[in-house]
Amino acid sequence: MENLETQLQAILERNKRVEAEKAWEVSWFRRITIAILTYITAAVFLMLIENPYFWLNAVVPPIAYILSTLSLPPLKRWWMARK
Repeated sequence: MENLETQLQAILERNKRVEAEKAWEVSWFRRITIAILTYITAAVFLMLIENPYFWLNAVVPPIAYILSTLSLPPLKRWWMARK
């Protein structure tokens, strides 16, 4: 019986970890962090190639990333409904 309880506890711990990982994947904190890091990377690159408006042009990649994270959940639901 203890083996069954041990297995159940392992499953519950795994489920808790999977739920936390899923929450991280869809969190705004993660999205904003990635967008900021993307902006910094793009700005540094554009500055190195001497783009005169590097601070402004670097906004494009993070905005595209945020828009893609907003558009994918509806597309996923649509795709899953077709299966």
